[in-house]
Amino acid sequence: MTHEVFNQVPPLAGHDVADDPALLDGLEREGAGWAAAEVHELGRLAGTERAQEWGRLANENPPVLRTHDRYGHRIDEVEFHPAWHELMTVAVTHGLHGAPWADPREGAHVARAAKFYSWRVDAGHGCPISMTYAAVPALRQAPELAAQYEPLLAKPEYDFGLRAPLTKNALLAGMSMTEKQGGSDVRANTTQATPQPDGTYRLVGHKWFTSAPMCDVFLTLAQAPDGLTCFLVPRVLPDGTLNPLRLMRLKDKLGNKSNASSEVEYENAVAWRVGDEGRGVRTIIEMVNMTRLDCVIGAAAGMRQGVTMAAHHAAHRKAFGEYLIDQPLMRNVLADLAVESEAATVLMTRLAGATDRSVRGDASEAAFKRLGLAVGKYWVCKRWPAHAAESLECLGGNGYVEESGMPRLFRESPLNSIWEGSGNVASLDVLRAMAKEPQTVEAFFTEVGRAAGADPRLDTAITEVKDSLQDFATLQVRARRVVERMALVLQASLLVRHGHPAVADAFCATRLAGDWGTAFGTLPPGLDLSPIIDRATPKLG
Repeated sequence: MTHEVFNQVPPLAGHDVADDPALLDGLEREGAGWAAAEVHELGRLAGTERAQEWGRLANENPPVLRTHDRYGHRIDEVEFHPAWHELMTVAVTHGLHGAPWADPREGAHVARAAKFYSWRVDAGHGCPISMTYAAVPALRQAPELAAQYEPLLAKPEYDFGLRAPLTKNALLAGMSMTEKQGGSDVRANTTQATPQPDGTYRLVGHKWFTSAPMCDVFLTLAQAPDGLTCFLVPRVLPDGTLNPLRLMRLKDKLGNKSNASSEVEYENAVAWRVGDEGRGVRTIIEMVNMTRLDCVIGAAAGMRQGVTMAAHHAAHRKAFGEYLIDQPLMRNVLADLAVESEAATVLMTRLAGATDRSVRGDASEAAFKRLGLAVGKYWVCKRWPAHAAESLECLGGNGYVEESGMPRLFRESPLNSIWEGSGNVASLDVLRAMAKEPQTVEAFFTEVGRAAGADPRLDTAITEVKDSLQDFATLQVRARRVVERMALVLQASLLVRHGHPAVADAFCATRLAGDWGTAFGTLPPGLDLSPIIDRATPKLG
């Protein structure tokens, strides 16, 4: 040994990931305080070295496609590292999948959102978890199918393996929508669905992105005689034979390495219709909206993870004789990252609460969710990549090294903005909702109006947003600017009402009043940064 090693940051382990004031306050406020113990249980597990190692191993040992067995028989299976199965077992047994649909308690969907947010050791396995959660409301449009499959989709048991779905203890669901020629324009799909005398359909076509192909059933879009239609497609048929869904290849993606994303050929695959023919988009949009909620949750969780890692590093690393966290410019950066993170989290919990209440029949909450979710999906997911890059930079060269975990976080960050509609699709969806469902606009301004008078900067911004909607001729070309401003107003209204005063003040001073640079770390002088940084710094056990 040539010298003593010092000034190295200890591992970020042995803490409670759910020890997040914005999350816990939102959990209580949105009617799920009863779930706090389980949220903390999951958060403590997420903070262990063991769980973090599962995430590392699942990403460093990605899934492998096995199209044939040793004898040349087609099997179309995907092999996963044991760490993947550990992650999935934790997620399913804690009800992060379809369990809330079988839970009658108020706030069940909020509790699930908080757990999904806290269990952030790996993003990839969240894909089948999210799709299973989202499949249930779409499947309910075929009551006979829902009666058979929903109890198994909601059961908190992980039962991996290709077997006839109704013979298994529990199920996972996926979706298979996009095609080569269309992408988000699913009405351009060419997969054909031919009705059969027994009431089933036969599907022929190619799907460009089918994530988590080891799921038991998939909701799929195909062209039936009367137009684009939604179908339930099992991997294994009731008689135990494989349904001819041919896995052509797994995608080599930027991130999300632990999750298998595939191209699939349907070779006369057997399917059951969900909803009426020609109403496929309307049917599956229920699933899309739920996965969009998870896009917001995942992006908010990623921001919290990034700022937590950055604050932990700064609290233990010295430069020029002082800890980084005590140096004014680094404090400005950390505080700015924390403000963005808390704004995302408070919005996420509000959207989860709206989801829970809309499921229970609250029409006003459903109207707010329709617009608020589209606005939130656009902005929170759009902010994550910049946030991840700045969090990584706080670690300097150490953050650029794979062992730090920051590169994996950074590679994950663009995904949520692409999944379920890229930025343009999301912002145009906001315009579509405002045009076709004017009650959503009223619900949105009712929500932000609850903070009226609390901060003059917010009052001014609300008026500006209302004015920006009047020029219909240029609305589409301005869509991103309009939706961004709507998101900032919504986040500010929630922070002013429910957030820490220092966080709300910093947010309104920068995101609304314009005293804000184009990079993180440009908060103006005079703000109280100490409580903001303290709320983001993890407490090791």
